[in-house]
Amino acid sequence: LPETDYLKALLVDLDADLPLARDRELVSLFIGGGTPSLMSAEFYRELLTGIAARLPMAHDIEITLEANPGTLERGRFAGYREAGINRLSLGVQSFQDAQLDALGRIHSGRDAEDAVAEARAAGFDNLNLDLMHGLPGQTPALALEDLERALSLAPEHLSWYQLTLEPNTEFHSRPPKLPEEETLWDIQDLGHERLEGAGLARYEISAYARPDRRSRHNLNYWRFGDYLGIGAGAHGKLSAADGDAGLIIERRWKVRQPETYLRRQHDPQGFLAGRSRIEENELALEFAMNALRLVEGVSLSRWRAATGRSSAMLEARLSRARQKGLLVKDADRLQASPQGLLFLNDLLALIGME
Repeated sequence: LPETDYLKALLVDLDADLPLARDRELVSLFIGGGTPSLMSAEFYRELLTGIAARLPMAHDIEITLEANPGTLERGRFAGYREAGINRLSLGVQSFQDAQLDALGRIHSGRDAEDAVAEARAAGFDNLNLDLMHGLPGQTPALALEDLERALSLAPEHLSWYQLTLEPNTEFHSRPPKLPEEETLWDIQDLGHERLEGAGLARYEISAYARPDRRSRHNLNYWRFGDYLGIGAGAHGKLSAADGDAGLIIERRWKVRQPETYLRRQHDPQGFLAGRSRIEENELALEFAMNALRLVEGVSLSRWRAATGRSSAMLEARLSRARQKGLLVKDADRLQASPQGLLFLNDLLALIGME
């Protein structure tokens, strides 16, 4: 993409959305999707300068950039750090070259280790590593070997999640042979024990962090907070008071293709591709799909603040889940039990029932 044109489009996009932010302070920025590490450090310096000129930023704002180890040029991390990015999320996926080949990744396990070393040399002290388990042909021993190599790099945060076969992907149309369910349980149990033992506490179903290093941006998602989305394919979620109607909650998304996005900056209809209001009968499930991923859950007072509704409508859906042992029996919190975390889809199905 032409960097100058894309940068200009991003700031035009943000200008259009500024009334939705209502001068609220930014506590996090997350630059992800596609391969954002292909953009130059100067691009991010100008982007962050442009954002800071439009919205107030918290003094300790978390600014995350996703990066793939196989698409980096030497020395680029130092430029990102100088531009103001203070957290990196590296899409390692696995340290096993055979597994990476099976996933269609272009980097090697050594590339991932080199990327971490370069990030540390550039001054990054807040790193997340994305790691998958349940890969084709993976045994518990191989999964633990991946974790050991990750832990040897001392990341502040680790996203450790099971491979899923998403629709419209090569794996979905031609599914590989994945480990048996019993093997998957063994991997999950052994891996969880190893990560906790290494000082990475699980705070979300697939997220582990050292003290004070939980992802602020993702916590906002899971707590049903608001966020703006700018850029091709970006999604946002916003809430606003609307007189007698109470709290209006809306999801918005921008046009997906970058080339179309660039053309839209000169189009009266702007960058918006669609918007959808979350109706009252959808709120219980929408909120729970996020909040129940958190090990600690959320308070019901948070439910009231985030949705503008009383907890009475939610309570009717919680009693059956509590009876099945999927929810912690706490009248003031929405929190999955250890069993509920293991069977989250079953728990959500109960809460989503009319």
